[in-house]
Amino acid sequence: MALKDYNDKRKFDETTEPKGKTKKSEDQLIFVIQRHAASRLHYDFRLEMEGVLKSWAVPKGPSLNPEDKRLAMMVEDHPYDYKDFEGNIPEGNYGAGQVEVWDSGTYEPLDETSKLSDEKELLKELKAGSLKFILHGKKLKGEFALVKMKNAENNAWLLIKHKDKFAEEKYDAEENIAKNSQVSKFLEEKKSLKSSKKKS
Repeated sequence: MALKDYNDKRKFDETTEPKGKTKKSEDQLIFVIQRHAASRLHYDFRLEMEGVLKSWAVPKGPSLNPEDKRLAMMVEDHPYDYKDFEGNIPEGNYGAGQVEVWDSGTYEPLDETSKLSDEKELLKELKAGSLKFILHGKKLKGEFALVKMKNAENNAWLLIKHKDKFAEEKYDAEENIAKNSQVSKFLEEKKSLKSSKKKS
């Protein structure tokens, strides 16, 4: 079962994260990016395939600048319902910290000539270690690629923006967050707690 690793890592009596069940979108495939303040702040990039969310942790966050080749570490599949998850993962639990949805929308493969269904084409590309797709998000739009790094760790990929009308010269995901961001609030509280501990 694709979600076994996900379920094994979580204590559902302590965390409000959704239990691992497969589920599919009725129409178009969805993507979601979550900003996650765990032991380190990172962004979780998730693409719906086979009723689960294929997931990568992107330490610096996604970029609209084609020059930025962002490291993306593939992690365990997450359940489809994780697309809406926001909130706190309690201390002592896997991925403890604060999570919020940074961007979401639908996506499709870039290859229009494929005779396969969108999902089958994406799964074929995933297996080959080179995924090319178009994101229809609120923040991220246009063509992107996820490319598996050769001679690196098995789960190391690069997230790259293609040069198109949505590309930007300079882009920082951290400058594109909601004013009332709970993750930012969580990080500030953590920081002030650390400095007050140092003083005492």
